[in-house]
Amino acid sequence: LDLPVPQMDLPLGISFFTFLQIAYLDDCYKGEVRHPGFAKYFLFVTFFPHLIAGPLVHHRELIPQFRRKASEIWENLFVGATIFFIGVFKKVVIARQAGIWADAVFDGAIAGDVPTFFASWIGVITFAFEIYFDFSAYSDMAIGLSRVFGIQLPVNFASPYKSSSIIEFWHRWHMTLSRFFREYLYIPLG
Repeated sequence: LDLPVPQMDLPLGISFFTFLQIAYLDDCYKGEVRHPGFAKYFLFVTFFPHLIAGPLVHHRELIPQFRRKASEIWENLFVGATIFFIGVFKKVVIARQAGIWADAVFDGAIAGDVPTFFASWIGVITFAFEIYFDFSAYSDMAIGLSRVFGIQLPVNFASPYKSSSIIEFWHRWHMTLSRFFREYLYIPLG
């Protein structure tokens, strides 16, 4: 059939928002959720630091932290800002520069210039660094910004390029996404 397909722009973070809702609804269905009330649920769903790039935070981890009174405000502010600005540095300085180098090689190849062996490897390695530092930066920024508010998010990125196997790499790359798939897809289907 030749049906028209509407072109829609989806909001940022729609996948993480959807994964949060799937986990929450599944846990409600299983009877594992103590209903926190609409205000805390709404805050859990809309807590913005992690919505665009993760980590995928489980409601059991986040909602109880909303109940705590603010303590160690200055420590949270200092530690959180430090982690946040480390992430900004990774994104703006390291990932951006690696992206410029990678783009130079790949854009040249698209234009018809055949890269040398050395240039090809430079393109591949700098692209790998760009992806690595982009994701690491976003994770750091989310964890740091959350810490500024006194909320501790789980570690989501644990030096995956130091892995000795592809399985270990996957477990270190997006740790909370792996956990989501294990708890809500792999185990239920198994």
